[in-house]
Amino acid sequence: MSSAWVLPDHVADVLPSEARLIEELRRHFLDAARCYGYELVAPPLIEHLESLLTGTGTHLDLQTFKLVDQLSGRTLGVRADTTPQVARIDAHLLNRSGVCRLCYCGPVLHTRPERPYATREPMQLGAELYGHSGLEADLEVLELALSGLQAAQCQGVLVDFGHAQVLTGLLAGVEIAPVQLSALHHAVALKDSKGLEQVCHQAQLSPTLTQALVSLVHMHGGVEVLVLAKAAFAPWAQVLEALEQLEWLVSHMGVPVSIDLAHAWGYAYYSGVRFAVYVQGANDALVRGGRYDQVGAVFGRARPAVGFSLDLKALVDVCPKQARRAAIRAPWGEDALLRSAVSQLRASGETVVSMLPGAHSKLDEFECDRELQNVQGEWRVVGL
Repeated sequence: MSSAWVLPDHVADVLPSEARLIEELRRHFLDAARCYGYELVAPPLIEHLESLLTGTGTHLDLQTFKLVDQLSGRTLGVRADTTPQVARIDAHLLNRSGVCRLCYCGPVLHTRPERPYATREPMQLGAELYGHSGLEADLEVLELALSGLQAAQCQGVLVDFGHAQVLTGLLAGVEIAPVQLSALHHAVALKDSKGLEQVCHQAQLSPTLTQALVSLVHMHGGVEVLVLAKAAFAPWAQVLEALEQLEWLVSHMGVPVSIDLAHAWGYAYYSGVRFAVYVQGANDALVRGGRYDQVGAVFGRARPAVGFSLDLKALVDVCPKQARRAAIRAPWGEDALLRSAVSQLRASGETVVSMLPGAHSKLDEFECDRELQNVQGEWRVVGL
């Protein structure tokens, strides 16, 4: 018989040292975003289901917990992604003209873990920039994400670039049944050349287009991929424009980059450049982002949008372990001078741990390397 205190699968308590690091990283990211001019918003954890899932596709629907509102009887959803909520805020509540920069941080809940050993309760942090269609906006949100990873002392940072308009451009003007289009996207995502050829044959695509699509499957590697792609996709102006955008962004990167033009995650969501940031020690991308200009269309306001998101819990897993914070041990007492000394030390930013009568403290987050002692009638901090 299982214990009543056992948590659900892929849900865990966050213990002191890890919780403190998550909070410190949250503060850094949000402070950095503020320095860029991003304003903090805090969408609700639950919404009416139709609002929460409008325009997000079936994937997010399957990841969303549903419940019945005891007040209205309507179906509610617990958010599985904050990005659509921020788009709603930009479109309906703020409704500003021009550029709008928003950031957020809070828990989301997934019905299933997104990958092995992942939590179902990520702490999602992100930033969104609305109202600017230029690559300057894409670069800004990417630089903001990289600055956070740098502060977290992540090693081996690599940015993997793709572009939604490569595949979209190849298929522009081509009539293909929805079932076959879905199969084509699936084959590209799996880099399945044989399966892709079969789909192209079933859809009766031209030999030229079939060859281009099969070539796309192999377009991954270093920056040389962009040169190969320009030659392979020369007849498609929309694709060439997408490749030029990637070249511009790559030229502004101060970290290693890779290119994967066949990476099809979020193909129904992203509309332009998309990126994934990998770091040493992580089994999957820590940061995902890119351009999704149509994200606000379902809320009646389609305008340029670009952003990123990450899970702070996943980030903590690959951060260097932090040393315990130095603290001062102090006796408990009612002496006015003692209490004044403790208050002054805490006001100056020191951690002072009072030793309560008849008890001792076991600390995971702090290490008492000094002690407050009465030296000739004066309370002084003495090293241990």
